[in-house]
Amino acid sequence: MSTEKKLKLWRCVAVIALCALLIISALYAAGIGWKTPEAAKTEAAPLSLWNEGYGAKQSLIDYVTAVTTEGGKDFIQEKDRIAVFDMDGTLTCETYYTYYDTMMFIEYCLADHPERVSDELKEVAASIKPGYLADETLARNFAKAYAGMTMEEFSAYVEEFGRKHTQSFENMRYIDNFYLPMVELVEYLYDNGFEIWVISGTERTTTRAIVANSPIKDYVLPEHVIGTDFEVKQKGHEDEPSNMDFKYENGDELVLTGGFIQKNLNANKSIYIEREIGQRPVLAFGNSGSDTSMMNYTIDARNPYLAQAYMVVADDPFREWGKQNWDTKSAEYIAKGYIPISMKSDFAVIYPDGVVTAEEQYVPFDLPEELAPAA
Repeated sequence: MSTEKKLKLWRCVAVIALCALLIISALYAAGIGWKTPEAAKTEAAPLSLWNEGYGAKQSLIDYVTAVTTEGGKDFIQEKDRIAVFDMDGTLTCETYYTYYDTMMFIEYCLADHPERVSDELKEVAASIKPGYLADETLARNFAKAYAGMTMEEFSAYVEEFGRKHTQSFENMRYIDNFYLPMVELVEYLYDNGFEIWVISGTERTTTRAIVANSPIKDYVLPEHVIGTDFEVKQKGHEDEPSNMDFKYENGDELVLTGGFIQKNLNANKSIYIEREIGQRPVLAFGNSGSDTSMMNYTIDARNPYLAQAYMVVADDPFREWGKQNWDTKSAEYIAKGYIPISMKSDFAVIYPDGVVTAEEQYVPFDLPEELAPAA
């Protein structure tokens, strides 16, 4: 073969190779290029930590497919894909005898900083037993306990407490109590263009610190956390009635005053969503009656988009401390227009390997005699 023919052949090979490269690049840009078997399997099977055949998984996938398919009748633009999650009992464990913010209050008052709190608050902390009521009265005592702490000090203490181990589970720190299937769901929604909000009954700064040190930290912005609000003032001006009477200067500190503003449960959840988000979510996730206002606000007939609400049912007594009856709770939620999620049946796993329930659910706090509250 002559040199000229060889050059022509190589030119043809180069042109064909370049065209193939351009076609492959275009396919990848369109999202339909060749993928590794692992990547293809992940894409074909979302929510791998959820069991097939029990309803919730397929319902979630069908919904996301419907609202993200351009040209479909239920398509929702990304700017309107808002998903709201309760935290305690929905994203994290709350079925041992108490949960993060309550146990943090107990340990702050009785173990970590008893010198900072009154005997009255120690008595409240020592009196908390299974079946206690996590109401506004208790939240007001929480606010009093942390009076005088700067916001940085308080956030640091929340993180410090999270590294402690709960006695209700083996190998679980408080910060590790996120349900893995719900973490996977948050990521799945985020990857499909949803904006994720956490709407919690736990105090706002506490919730932010928990989320910022959790497996969902990359999917939830600090400003997308709404919680119960304690009063915050500029240090040195705690007793002044109006924040309009002074100005923040370089180096000033913001501190908790011990005052209480509002508990973010029941109707307050829908009110806070309206105030801080400014539009109805299209997905809502909760686990109790205190979340129903948020659920109903989401699926209200006036929502212009296809919307759904899901309720987690704590019905797994083996991997968790769940005591709810599935038949009763699921029927109750379905009647209200919610889709129930069974921890026992829908969750293929709940916690990381090695985290199991302890021999006893409730282990009383061991209070040193010298720190016992006054009679």
